[in-house]
Amino acid sequence: MFDSVFGKKPPQKGGPLGWEPRSPLAQNKTKERAASYAKVFRWRLPDGHTETPQSVEIVGSFTGWQKVPLLRDGTLDAWHATLHNIPAHQTHHYMLLVDGKPTQDKNCDGMAIPRGPEEEQYTIQTARGPRVFMLFAQTK
Repeated sequence: MFDSVFGKKPPQKGGPLGWEPRSPLAQNKTKERAASYAKVFRWRLPDGHTETPQSVEIVGSFTGWQKVPLLRDGTLDAWHATLHNIPAHQTHHYMLLVDGKPTQDKNCDGMAIPRGPEEEQYTIQTARGPRVFMLFAQTK
């Protein structure tokens, strides 16, 4: 009735909905989902070890549990990889593999109980049972 008075046609079915206000909470959730960051993972031979491994890799929830090789830096005598687009504002599980075997990461944020078969295959034994490493993914 009012549309005919003001000369406006009713919107067509299936047409564009136009702009709809969104709450700040919904906008923040969208930003959080899209937020990501990059992290450099490094590994060095433990003190007293001299045998160079054939491969050093990282595997984790942020790689879809696919192995990503770390590259050797002969100057620093260390292996490293920079991983991009790690989803932010959540905790990830991962493991460093040296010659295919899980190894200690002294730079991890903590240890977690493995969840599911993908994580269980990459655990290390601790006094409290099998564990994987945690990464607290935060952005600034």
